[in-house]
Amino acid sequence: MRITLSLGSRWLRWVSLLAMAIALASPGVQAAGKKHQPKKAVAASQAKHTPTKSARAVTAKRKTATTRRSRVRAHVAAAPAVLSVGQKMGLHSASDPLDLASSVALVMDQDTHEVLLSKNDEAVLPIASITKLMTGLLISEAHLPMDTPITITQDDVDTEKHSRSRLVVGATLTRGELLHLALMASENRAAHALGRTYPGGMPMFVERMNAKAQLLGMHDTRYVEPTGLSSQNRSSARDLARLVGVAYHDPLLRELTTSPGYEVEVGSRTLQFNNTNRLVKSPAWDIGLQKTGYISEAGRCLVMQAEIAGRKLIMVFLDSAGKFSRIADAERVRSWVQRSSRLGGPTAASGFASNG
Repeated sequence: MRITLSLGSRWLRWVSLLAMAIALASPGVQAAGKKHQPKKAVAASQAKHTPTKSARAVTAKRKTATTRRSRVRAHVAAAPAVLSVGQKMGLHSASDPLDLASSVALVMDQDTHEVLLSKNDEAVLPIASITKLMTGLLISEAHLPMDTPITITQDDVDTEKHSRSRLVVGATLTRGELLHLALMASENRAAHALGRTYPGGMPMFVERMNAKAQLLGMHDTRYVEPTGLSSQNRSSARDLARLVGVAYHDPLLRELTTSPGYEVEVGSRTLQFNNTNRLVKSPAWDIGLQKTGYISEAGRCLVMQAEIAGRKLIMVFLDSAGKFSRIADAERVRSWVQRSSRLGGPTAASGFASNG
């Protein structure tokens, strides 16, 4: 009987211990235990899962930047497209066998003056930075010292289109460097500084631009400033073909307009500028002179002198609708001339002339 009681007591004690273990393992007991954790331990545990102040700031900035970009994209998408003068005149309704994107085009033999292709070639339109070809011609013919230092001033900053420039106010370059950048990279501040520092100042320079145009027989042409940022600088394809023909005979203009790239020292910095016409780097092209231009009123513009299939050609493309379409138009003309040369077919203006 004593042994039985002893075993029963032990059994009861084991049952009690097992019950306590089960109770301690229950969620309620664990939660109660957490309430009594030291404050430092709780703070450390929370810190592992809570972003720091700087991390929250970075996240907020990223969200703000993303929201701002979204708003800008939405604004751009909602903004109405700016029509060029050529589009407003309905010039793009004119068709041509080469399906050119430019509403105005003229291709002619430089030596014989034979017109191979014409499309709205008498339309007078804004010419954008094609203006700089006349600017360069006047500077070159004036025989001014090319090593003269010229400082960019606030007067050279674009208040017409608010275009950007890496030539900061206070930067000093030589006249030769500014001419190179104006013709090759279509640098607006460079072109303006060239006109501003011309003997007699800007009014005299613009007067000379217009006088030169009249002298060359460019009777559809008018200039109001030397960069092309103003839509009031206007001309026709026929007038610009005359200008290209004259400019081609200036060795300096041929060299600078076809230069692939150019470096200049501005203070302690070396700036690399590249040609705005990628065709000058193409081995498929033999370009003697070129100039590009763009403002919204003018569309994409391009003038060139190039040798194709043994012929020296002058090409003018104005008011092209797409970013790369003026280049595509030039490629179409080159392929057409080469194909006609191989086949021995005619390349006459008849059948390729269209005035809309």
